[in-house]
Amino acid sequence: MKTSNFSTAGHDPHAVCISRGTPKGWRGRRYLALAPTWAMLKLPDPAYRTEYAAILSRLDPAQVYADLGPDAILLCWEQPGESCHRRLVAEWLEASLGITVPELEPQHRKEEGPMPGLFDDDG
Repeated sequence: MKTSNFSTAGHDPHAVCISRGTPKGWRGRRYLALAPTWAMLKLPDPAYRTEYAAILSRLDPAQVYADLGPDAILLCWEQPGESCHRRLVAEWLEASLGITVPELEPQHRKEEGPMPGLFDDDG
C-alpha cells in the first residue's frame, strides 16, 4: 500500500480515491469511509486533525486494509510533502498494523538508451 495524489498516480489501476471530490471523469475505485467531510475542509489544521482522528477512530484499520488491498494507492489532491489526510491514514495504518505505507515518488523521465530496433548493427 502507498499514498499519492491524482496527478501522480490517478492513472494507476491500483489507485483508490479517498477524497470527497474526484477529478472530472474519475472512474476508479473510491473508499469514502476515509474521505473528510466537506465541512472539515474549511477547518484550520489542528481542528482538522482532531476531526479526522474521530473519523479514523470509528474504523477498523485491519478491515480498511483488507478492503483496500496491499497494492492500493490511496489518492487525494495535495502534492507530495503538503499536509493531507492521506498521510494521516498512512500513519494510522502504520501505527495500528505495524506496516509501512510510503508516499509514491513521482516518476521522472528516466535516461534510457535508444528504443530496441531503432539502431540495428546491420545497416
